[in-house]
This record gives sequence, structure tokens and C-alpha cells, in this order.
Amino acid sequence: MKSFTLIYTALFCEAKAIIEHFGMNFIQKKPYRVYNSDGIILIVGGMGAQNTTLHVEDIFKRYKFKKAINIGIAGCKDQDIDIGSIFCTNHKLDDLPHLSLGSHNKPIEDPKELDTTLVDMEADSFLRVCKEYINSKNIFVFKVVSDHLSADIPKKEFVEKLVKNSIKKWEKYA
Repeated sequence: MKSFTLIYTALFCEAKAIIEHFGMNFIQKKPYRVYNSDGIILIVGGMGAQNTTLHVEDIFKRYKFKKAINIGIAGCKDQDIDIGSIFCTNHKLDDLPHLSLGSHNKPIEDPKELDTTLVDMEADSFLRVCKEYINSKNIFVFKVVSDHLSADIPKKEFVEKLVKNSIKKWEKYA
């Protein structure tokens, strides 16, 4: 059985530029979107821990993966970090900065509520499920700063641009 790299995004606007960049083909729409290209399976699993857990577990039952990547946006409590900055949150890499990340099931606006610098809604669940199937050295969480703890939902075009601008920085890990 062929072994793939899994790329997980919560939102289609996070996935769109990746799909275009890798020339991916659409495979399925329900219960979550799936795309593929040579050696890569991308799923758009939806926001939050429940969607992430359910859909990542399902895709691991259907394909064999050698690597897994979660790429998406995150809020940042440090106002000195620029919007659009990208970080690897689960490894210290030579070519990308590292920051701590926590996952919460709702937007966090008060920095005092965070023990981490970055916050998202799915990375913790993604990591937990992936570690059941593949070695943690082959799992990567890349987060692009989209806001400084705002509950306002970023515009889809803005999110797409943030991810598009990040691809060259992390694609070699795919």
C-alpha cells in the first residue's frame, strides 16, 4: 500500500492555496472534503476538536501515512509578532521559528487566559490522533498568525492569502 503525507486544514480557505500549489484533485465532499496529488492527501475537516478527531481518525483508517501536517491560522497574544508570521509549534526546526500553541474550543480574547503564545481550535486533537498512527517526529503543526486574540472571524480571502504566503516555508516537510 502506498504511503502518503496527510495535510489537515480546518477551513477550505486555509486549503485553497495548498490545493492550487500542489495541483490537487478533488476526491470527496462528505463528510469532509478530500483532495490528492502525487503523494499527498489533504482533508478539510472543520473547526474544533470533535471534527478534527473524527475526520483524522477516519482518514487514517482509509490510507497509510508516513507524515502528517496541520497547517492553519492561529491567534497570537504577543502584539509584537506580525500578522502572517509562521511557526512550527511542535518541533524546533532550523528554518522556522517555534512558539507554544494551545487549543481551545472557543475564541480567546484575554491573553491572561492563555498559557501559550498561540491559540487555535484543533492542533491538540490533530496531534493526539496522529501520534496513534505515526511517529511524532513525522508530525508537524504549522500555524500562521492571523490576529492578536480577536473574536472577529477573519475574511476568507485574508486567510487564503496568509496560507498562500506560508507554503514555500513549510512545503519541504510534506
